[in-house]
Amino acid sequence: MATPSAAAAAYSSLSSLLNAGKGAAGAGKVAEASGPSFGALVKEAMGSVLEAGQRSDSQTMAMAQGKANIMDVVTAVSETDVAVSTLVSVRDRVIQSYEDIMRMPI
Repeated sequence: MATPSAAAAAYSSLSSLLNAGKGAAGAGKVAEASGPSFGALVKEAMGSVLEAGQRSDSQTMAMAQGKANIMDVVTAVSETDVAVSTLVSVRDRVIQSYEDIMRMPI
């Protein structure tokens, strides 16, 4: 089960990824096309999920060796769970949007 702090951290990192793509666009202005592409944002988000999984694995291994605290392991695992859930939700929404576009009449 994810803690509120882990969820807040995951959403904060996702928000910073999305805000990085907007650059210095002001309120009411459209972000310029010279920002990072959607593919780059997805690739970076997948990389962060992968890093969270690796941290979780290393914490689990350290726990098995008696070198880590159980709370650190639980926190790392819950952060990974939230990150994966968020990524899956975004993927599902992208697929749904693509299907909606494909159903539009020409």
